[in-house]
Order: sequence, then structure tokens, then C-alpha cells
Amino acid sequence: MTTSRASPSSSQPRAFLSARTSSYQLSPRLSGFSVSEQGDQGDNAAERGGGADATDPNPVLTDEINEIKRYEDFTTIDWVQDAVQEQARRRARRNEARGFWDREGTFGWRRKLWESYDAGQAWLVVTLVGAAIGLNAAFLNIVTEWLSDVKLGYCTSAFYLNEQFCCWGAEDGCPEWHHWGPNSFINYIVYFLFSIAFAFMSGFLVKSFAPYAAGSGISEIKCILAGFVMKGFLGGTTLLIKSISLPLSIGSGLSVGKEGPSVHYAVCTGNVISRFFNKYRQNAAKTREILTAAAGTGVAVAFGSPIGGVLFSLEEMSTYFPLKTLWRSYFCALVATGVLAAMNPFRTGQLVMFQVKYDRTWHFFELIFFVIIGIFGGLYGALVIKWNLRVQAFRKKYLAPYPVTEAVFLAGVTALLCYPNIFLRINMTQMMEVLFRECEGDNNYMGICDAQNRWPMVLSLFIATVLRIILVIFSYGCKVPAGIFVPSMAVGASFGRMVGILVKALHESFPNSSFFAACEPDVPCITPGTYAFLGAAASLSGIMHLTVSVVVIMFELTGALVYILPTMIVVGVTKAVSDRFGKGGIADRTIWFNGFPFLDNKEDHVFNVPVSRVMTNNPLSLPASDLPVREAEHLLSDNKFQGFPIVEDRSNKILVGYIGRTELRYAIEKARRTSPLSPNAKCIFTSDALPPDVIQNRRSVSSRYHQHDAPETFNEPEDTTGSSFVDFAPYVDHTPISVHPRLPLETAMELFKKMGPRVILVEQRGRIMGLLTVKDCLKYQFKVEAQENTTAGEPTSGIASASAHTDNNNNHERGPNMDEKIWDFIQRVARGFWPARDARITLDRPQPPSGHAREEEYGILDGTEDDNFVELEERAR
Repeated sequence: MTTSRASPSSSQPRAFLSARTSSYQLSPRLSGFSVSEQGDQGDNAAERGGGADATDPNPVLTDEINEIKRYEDFTTIDWVQDAVQEQARRRARRNEARGFWDREGTFGWRRKLWESYDAGQAWLVVTLVGAAIGLNAAFLNIVTEWLSDVKLGYCTSAFYLNEQFCCWGAEDGCPEWHHWGPNSFINYIVYFLFSIAFAFMSGFLVKSFAPYAAGSGISEIKCILAGFVMKGFLGGTTLLIKSISLPLSIGSGLSVGKEGPSVHYAVCTGNVISRFFNKYRQNAAKTREILTAAAGTGVAVAFGSPIGGVLFSLEEMSTYFPLKTLWRSYFCALVATGVLAAMNPFRTGQLVMFQVKYDRTWHFFELIFFVIIGIFGGLYGALVIKWNLRVQAFRKKYLAPYPVTEAVFLAGVTALLCYPNIFLRINMTQMMEVLFRECEGDNNYMGICDAQNRWPMVLSLFIATVLRIILVIFSYGCKVPAGIFVPSMAVGASFGRMVGILVKALHESFPNSSFFAACEPDVPCITPGTYAFLGAAASLSGIMHLTVSVVVIMFELTGALVYILPTMIVVGVTKAVSDRFGKGGIADRTIWFNGFPFLDNKEDHVFNVPVSRVMTNNPLSLPASDLPVREAEHLLSDNKFQGFPIVEDRSNKILVGYIGRTELRYAIEKARRTSPLSPNAKCIFTSDALPPDVIQNRRSVSSRYHQHDAPETFNEPEDTTGSSFVDFAPYVDHTPISVHPRLPLETAMELFKKMGPRVILVEQRGRIMGLLTVKDCLKYQFKVEAQENTTAGEPTSGIASASAHTDNNNNHERGPNMDEKIWDFIQRVARGFWPARDARITLDRPQPPSGHAREEEYGILDGTEDDNFVELEERAR
């Protein structure tokens, strides 16, 4: 790709995007991204008379505008402009301090000390974030274990101890641990009451104080790391309520886990701590580094897997992961796991309860059964993703006004169903600890290793697997802190242990078969615990569509290098099966379902269309001069556009820049506060349109600024404006990214993914033709996928998998399948109890009329919505 310096006249030809062809062009305005070169030209421009503000943004103005943007919900960060502004801020700080810090003798050591502190500030922040996450994780582990055990009984010697600590060192029974009642029925009732009480407290706290604390948070954090602003999602209140309500939701017995919410509270911790440092409060890109490191650290403390956490952040969370972020993520995970190990919450030296060691090897004939487990993991992920999205659609239509009631009802049903089963009665981490262990020593929970209990155990494990799948489908997404990692691993562990017991029974029935010839005599040939371990890996991979990070996490849990190959085989089979049923894990599907503007960098698309087919044609543009201020105010009040191209005049539409909605509104309000404006005051968006006397004044202001005398107030730039016009040139982006109309859409999407602009302008020979946003790309992607799936006669994936029928005529021709019958029955029952906004929920997106999709059909959030988490299908009505 070649670029050249932009000509002062916007009508000059643009540079080519590719050296091979002149059809696909990328404007040399990209050179605005190179700030070091800009800075030199900015100084020269200031000497020539007022061109500096076009290339050298005033850091003081920029900081105040960015402070305003922090409080604008559902907007998108322009990473290109953020990088330009940060470079300008750095240069301004150097210029301000040059005369002071350059003195030798008295102040020389202070300069070195300040530079060292500024360079090491990132490591200080990362250390504080890692330590805070480790402390929080230890606290949550202790509280969660106590809440889970208190439903079953209490410790007479110290009520605050859980069963493990109460019975520490006891050999023959545990007289200090008492159940709540003299018989099972009383214990059943107490178990039920504790469950609904914990669920009520968790749901009430979330609904009353921090609605964003509900759910897992991984989907939203992926969008935030990509630049989507969600005010309050990473705030201190959300962190506090999430940390309090998460143990309550786990203790209630709901089929939810704490590993997903661990990512959320870890990222909240990183955001809260980084806000105390100006370096991160003013720079979104640097804050993103901390948030990315914190996301990996959340997984690291949840699984006791620092390397796996870093790889999870790289594979799943971040769309931008440079080498320095990798190293800081590693260091943050190291600090957090070190603090967690020092706290030693389980007093066993383990970071998680289900950490286990294996000293046996595996045999090649077991690969057949490992493949079966991998297939199960893929089928499990496809089933849960499909039906959980339908349950979320149902919840949004009928249960949205009753979040606490829903959580209490689910906890009550879960308690009633789970208590009779010995594997569902205990919490899921304890269950995995039991199922992962080898049958040696006292590792014989409820006689699971006894041959005479083999078939009752198989039946119990089968019931546990089926019930847990159903409960996960209905529980994940309810309005309490709820993750899906551990529930999925528990499902896989119960299925894997069941398979392991059956394989062991097969071996004992035919010990002399040639199939088992590799088994050594007098040594256990089959280890059912390893099957449970591999089943957990398969289910986790199936639900999240992860590969490398899952293998590393499971390896760090066991430390058994010999099981790396079986784990890789199982995860590979799971990934192949999962991809057959649709791309993207449940976090990606939830993003599509909620309508967040997010382009997944893991997807490759081939549309074979130019951007002219997708762009917004003939956007509302503003002339560089002679635009009345009143008209600009009417434009802001009459529409919700997030920005406006600036053209030389509305007749020739020669592109000269771009101004955002926030910048324009701020500039108008600032001008009216500073000095009175005449009724016919005009807007001036370029320095070329300024009168000569104003240019002379601007030259003096710019000269003083570049001579290290930065303006102390915001009034100084406005002093150059008269009552008949307002100079908005300092607020205009004079170097927006622009492309040719024939540029392939796939290339434009790569620009959004890799560079992160908020908008790409489409121009031909200098004339503005349209503009392209992430929302436009997603709308076209959804339209194409809907048309392709409708033609193939298959249900649509992604957001469309949250809807049911294609079209009534097609349904009559091929008849409803079992899924549709079940879904229709659920809706008919629901309509009898709860009023809905719509008559029914559809599960497949209807085919667009005449082959063209209306813009409203694809309700991607674009920053103007008053309602959040609105289902895409709802927005079409």
C-alpha cells in the first residue's frame, strides 16, 4: 500500500490503496495517522499563518471534548483519532516542560525521576490491578464455598467455617458438622429455602443498584475492548455489586458459574484503578491495554491458569493485541495468581478446588472414546447456544419486568430437582473435584468407585447430565451474575465420567480381548477421572468455540503433560463439530442477539461487492463556510447522525474534513457561552475561509502555543471569532480516512477491524459519495446471511438463530419440525400468563421483500438508542 502527502487542496487526486490497481483507492488523509510527521508540518504551518490547527489538535480542547464523550452511552471510540490526540498531548507535555526540565544541576535529577516514573507507570498500574483481582478472587472463593455448604449444614465449633475447614483433620466422621434437621425431608426444605433466599438477595441487589452486574459480561467486554462505550458497565458500583451478588448466585445452586463473571469484575477492577492515573484516564488506547490484561487475569484466577488466561484474552476477548499488551497481560496474571496462592483460600495449596494430578498414562484404543467425548462437546455447544438464545428471546418478551421473581423461581426449581441427585446436590466445583479424581485412597465419594454401585452411578450421572443441560439453557442469562464456563464443564465431566465407567466395565467384562491388549496386568487400565477431565474440556470448547486456551487451561489444572495429546484431539473434534452447526461461541451469538456493533476478527467474509453497494449514499454534509449557526443547531436537533462530512460547498461536494456530532455541539455551546453571536452568524470549518485579520490573530495564538505557552482557558481560541461568524476549524478532523467507491467491502471491514475508525468516508476524485460505518457492514452481512440460509432452506445463524419461522408459506410446504412445535407450545403457554409487546416471537428472520432489506430490520445499536439490549427482531416492528 502506498500513500503520499495530502495536497492542500482537497480536489487533488488521491493516492492508490494498492500498487497493482488504481481502482481501489485509500486517501492520503491516512497520513494524518503519522503524527510525528504532522507535528513538524504543524510548526511550519503555524509560522505560515494558521494551518496548525488542521494538523495539530489543541490538547486542551481535545481533553475537554473527550471528557464529554466519556458520558455518552452507546457511542464508538475512533481509535485513529485517539492515537493522533495522544501524540499531540505527549508533544504538548514535552513542550510545556522543556524549559523547566532541561535545567541541569538542581532540577536534572527530577527530570530523570519523572521520566522513570512515567515509563514505569504502566507496570505500577498492572501490579495494583493484579493484586486487587487476586485479593477479590480469594475473598469470593471463601464466601462461595461457605454459602454452598451452609445449605447442607453448619459447623458447631465455628459457624463461619465451611464443611471442609470444619472437618479439617477428622479421620472417623465429623462430629462438628451437623445437618439442619434430623431427617432428609427437613434438610430438603432448608436446602430449598436457602436457595431461594440467596437468589432473591442476588437478584434484588442487581436490579436495585447495578443492572449491568447481571449475566456474564464477556460479550459486552468484547465490544468495549473493540471501542464500544457502555457507560457504567465497568464502574465501581458494578464492581461492588458483582462481587457481593456473585457468591449469592453461586450459593443459590443455580446452574451458573463464577468464571465468566470473574472476567467482568476483573475488567471493572482494571478500569477503576486505571482511572486514578491521568495517563489512562485521558487515553482510551492505553486503558484498553489495562482492560485486556485484566480480562485474561480474570480467567487466570478463576482456573488457576495464568498462561491459559493470557491465551484466553488473546483468542477470545481482544481484537487488538500487540506484544506489549501480551507481556503486561502475563505480568498481571502472574501477580494475581501469586496473590491468590499466598492467600491460599482452600488451605490445600491449590488455586481452584477441582485441580487434580494424574500419574497414569492413556492407551491408543481409548482414542475412539475420546472422539465420542469430543463429538458430545460439539453437540452440547450447538444445542445450548440454539436454545439459550430462544430462552433469552422469551425472557426479553415476557419476563423482563420480573427479573427477581424469575431468579427465585429458577433457584427453587433447581433446588427441588437437584437435591435428590448426589452429583447435583453439591456445588459444581466440588462435583468436578469428585469426578476428576482417580479411584485411589479415600477418593470414593458416595461409592462412585465401587463395582457394585456401577450401574446406579451411571444412571445418576446420566440424569445429572440431562438435568444440568436443561438448567444451563434456562439459567444462563437470568438477571443475576451468571457464567457458563463451570456449568458447561460440569456437564462434560458428568458425561465423561459416565463414559469412563462404561469403558471400565467393558474392560472388566472382556479383559482378554485383543482390543485391550495394551493394558498392563495388575495395573488399572482405565481411569474414569481422565474421561471426566476430557469431557469438561470438550464442553467448554463447544460452548465458547475455544481451542488453544482450553488445552492450556486444562493442562495447567492437571500438570499432566501426557494428556496434552488427548486433550488436543478432543478439542479439535469438538471444534469441527461445533463449526458444522454455526460459527462463533455463545459470547459471539449474544453480541449478535443484542445488536452490538461488533466486527469479529475471527470471521472471514467473501461478499464480492464494492463499498458503494453498502455505504450510506449522499450523506448530509456541511459547507466549509456560510453555514448559519442556527441551521447547524437545527441539524443537531432534527436528526441523530453521529457526524457530518465537511465539503467546500454543497454544489461540488469536494471533501475537506469531517466533524463529529459531539464536537459540533460542544463548539456551538462554547461559542454561545463565550460571546454573543449575531442572528446571522456563520460557521467556518476551514482556516482557508477565515478573513485575513483573523488569520493574523490565529497566527499569534498558534505561535505562542508552539512556543510552550499553552492557553490556560478555553476562551483564547474563541477570541478570534467575531459576532458574525464562528471558527470551528479546531474541532474538525481534516484527515479522515476515505476510500474509493470501488474498494471491496472486505477490505473496508479489515480497516474497521485493524485501525478502528468510527467512520470511513467514500469519495471519488475528491467528491464525497457516501460514508460507511460498522453498522452498515453488519446490516449487509446479516442480509446476505439471511438470504443465503433462506435459499438453502436452513435456519439462519447468529442473531437470526434467536428467531423461529422463516415464512408461513415455506412452513406449510415443509411442515414444522420438532423444535418449532416445542417453541410454539412454550409461547402459547407463556401468553396465557404474561403480556407481551408482540403477538409472537419468530425464530428465523423473514426473507426481505423483493430481495432488499429495510434498514430498520437490522437494529444494530449506533449510539442513539434510549433502550439498551434491544433484540434485533424487535427493532424491526
